[in-house]
Amino acid sequence: LLCCMPGVAFVPALLVCWSSAAFIISYVIAVLAGHVEPLVPYISDTGTKPPESGVFGFMINISALLASITMYIRYLLIEKQNESSHFVRSSCNMFTLCVGLMGCTGMGIVATFQELAVPSVHDIGALVAFGSGVVYITLQSIISYKSCPRWNTYFVCHIRMAISAISCIAFIPMIVFASKISMTKIDWTPGEKDYTYHFMSAICEWTVAFGFIFFFLTFIRDFQ
Repeated sequence: LLCCMPGVAFVPALLVCWSSAAFIISYVIAVLAGHVEPLVPYISDTGTKPPESGVFGFMINISALLASITMYIRYLLIEKQNESSHFVRSSCNMFTLCVGLMGCTGMGIVATFQELAVPSVHDIGALVAFGSGVVYITLQSIISYKSCPRWNTYFVCHIRMAISAISCIAFIPMIVFASKISMTKIDWTPGEKDYTYHFMSAICEWTVAFGFIFFFLTFIRDFQ
């Protein structure tokens, strides 16, 4: 793996693999344990009860750390490129990094304060994580366009902007539908009250989460 990824390309690659595994492993354990229904639970629902809660908390905290490292390396990379090209203000690059780190902090809160234990803190952490994440990838998409054609291809920029647009579009109904749910529970069954709101919100949540993963996947080439 390291031979195929010169430079620090292994960092975003590890982030993508680890985060995907965190979501999938927690989901599989929660479904097999009968704690959630297989059909699109919230991501947090798959990490609320033991034993999956321990796996979820540990792996998401590591993901937050890897994301922070990836964002900092991206910040340094842009600063270095900017020395010769001057395509973005240093303050804008720093602001983008701060927004990203705020999202990582939100991830840590989500992993530490579980949904049923401290729901208000958990929800705030999730809102910060997803909200800051959407802003971060959007700003990174804009910066990528500004660095063209010397440091990025327009194809990669289009991919990043498409992912950002889909994530932004999914983020809004995720919040709207979640706000209409009148109860806090993790085991939902079709036909019960607020199930449709839960189902639609959960689909949007998974869309945004994997939007982040696919976005960081595009960093691998840059980090080489």
